[in-house]
Amino acid sequence: MKTLLVCVDFSDGTDRLLAQAAGMSYAFGGRVVLLHVAQPEPEFVGFAPGPDSVRQQMADQYREKHQAIQAEGKGLSECGVPVETLCVQGPIAEAILDHANRLDADMIVMGTHGHGALHHLLAGSVCQSVIHKATCPVLLVPSRHSS
Repeated sequence: MKTLLVCVDFSDGTDRLLAQAAGMSYAFGGRVVLLHVAQPEPEFVGFAPGPDSVRQQMADQYREKHQAIQAEGKGLSECGVPVETLCVQGPIAEAILDHANRLDADMIVMGTHGHGALHHLLAGSVCQSVIHKATCPVLLVPSRHSS
């Protein structure tokens, strides 16, 4: 296995997700690419950009996520995992699929939150979209242990 694309959203299950990715890297070799997809700029999705304070707040949040993904990458690197980090903006599922193709990823690893059917009906599911459109295997790591 050459490349694992690991999608990080900084939810409660991030530690489990990273542990799974590290274990797979140790077992199969290859590198881990950590990807965080931030929300796109408002004008990208057709909304007015709003006041400068809103734009600055979004820039600050993006910068924080970029630093956080780098810190997660550093932690994995210190454990001997070959790792790269990416923080991008855009539609989440599309960005994941685009980067999987660009990197020629052997597998996409992502967390699942286990929301119910009503949530998926109303909001859709990034995991569902990635699974249906990915050209490589997708591993879903539950955010919490099942009881």
